[in-house]
Amino acid sequence: MGKKKKILGVLGVVCLALFNVLILCHKTEVGGFYDLRMSVTADQTQAIQIYYSAGRELSEENSMVQTYETAGTIQEMSFSVPSNCNWIRLDLGDKPGTFEIENLSLSYKKFQTVFSGTENPETLETQQISSVTKTENGLAVVTDGTDPFIWLEMESDSLYASMEKSIQKKDWILNLLMLLFVDGAAVFAVIFRKKVFVLPLELWQNRALILNLAKNDFKTKYAGSYLGIFWAFVQPIVTILVYWFVFSVGLKSGMVANYPFVLYLVSGIVPWFFFQDALNSGTNSLIEYNYLVKKVVFKISILPIVKIVSALFVHAFFVVFSLILCWLYGYTPGLHTIQILYYSFCTFLLTLGLVYTTSAIVIFFRDLTQIIGIFLQVGVWLTPIMWDLNMLSNHPLLMKAFKLNPMYYIVSGYRDAMLGNVWFWERWGWTLYFWVITVVLFGVGTVIFKRLKPHFADVL
Repeated sequence: MGKKKKILGVLGVVCLALFNVLILCHKTEVGGFYDLRMSVTADQTQAIQIYYSAGRELSEENSMVQTYETAGTIQEMSFSVPSNCNWIRLDLGDKPGTFEIENLSLSYKKFQTVFSGTENPETLETQQISSVTKTENGLAVVTDGTDPFIWLEMESDSLYASMEKSIQKKDWILNLLMLLFVDGAAVFAVIFRKKVFVLPLELWQNRALILNLAKNDFKTKYAGSYLGIFWAFVQPIVTILVYWFVFSVGLKSGMVANYPFVLYLVSGIVPWFFFQDALNSGTNSLIEYNYLVKKVVFKISILPIVKIVSALFVHAFFVVFSLILCWLYGYTPGLHTIQILYYSFCTFLLTLGLVYTTSAIVIFFRDLTQIIGIFLQVGVWLTPIMWDLNMLSNHPLLMKAFKLNPMYYIVSGYRDAMLGNVWFWERWGWTLYFWVITVVLFGVGTVIFKRLKPHFADVL
């Protein structure tokens, strides 16, 4: 074994050991946002508003409003409340009326607690309320003013305790699964290193050629047009403006998941543009460069990655554009923003695995290009880019089905990096799932590519 291989082996073992320690030390932070839920029945249309605070201080910024729309019917309401708050002020409309408030609870995923004050309504602090009586599942309230409200103390401690106990148990399970996956992958890579590292080594050895071809591809794509590479940025910007106008101006979407719609849109659609461009162009890479495929001595395995690197140039511009837009809205880039590099790498590898499959098959089945176009057209709506997945909170199985889409992990990750200040290792379960899917797709893609490779030149 050569000196370089020994050094690389030692570094690999050290990195693996450090990664194992990080996994074992991982602990999920309990907190974030709780759901305040209730069922409301009133005698007329009213605006229901809640204020949340740590010490009863009031601010319109720390409040949410929902409209009770149809008199005499039961309407489910849900508000997102920060876990560091201790008090809720429930404002019941702006005119006298009657209300039945049932199933008033504070919840986080499967954990739930009720407001103890509702068990003894006489102890509640109220204003402009003539009567509060206990019912079987909640409260019956009669208001007699234009600014009626009830103060409710949040039962955060009991909810936190039950959450912490369950999450600790879940952490051990996830950490164990992550250890098995990481160490198992390392052992597999060592045993089958000659097969596993053939393609990565081939790509690494030809990295200079890949970069030069990618630069040339990017320049020649719009050669002959007056505006040149400017057209690479026009379509995505126009698409963003159209979606922003339709949803924000036309449909008045306002805030989505507590973020301005334009930021929610841009942070989700930028990685999708990269994925879409890379998948489309990568699929047709062998057909476009058929004159290179026919050359016996040329490493055609580098052609799909050339297209993805070419798409990466445009992606880098839109990432900078997104960060500037976030900064203008008050979301200043910080340490969490560096995760964009990680999530870009995730998108790169996911797309590369898919492209090795699609670029090989499309030579024999040209209709695949049209199928991928339809898939991308539908996929942009199946991925929560222009809508909030929490809208399906009443359908947990459907929510999980949407999360199985690997692009959900990436889109959510970009939002965490730009807006949410959440580290990727705080989502261990989905991180593990994403990398399992990506590794499997990459493995399948390389196998298909190698099996079909001898026949490319004959068909082209």
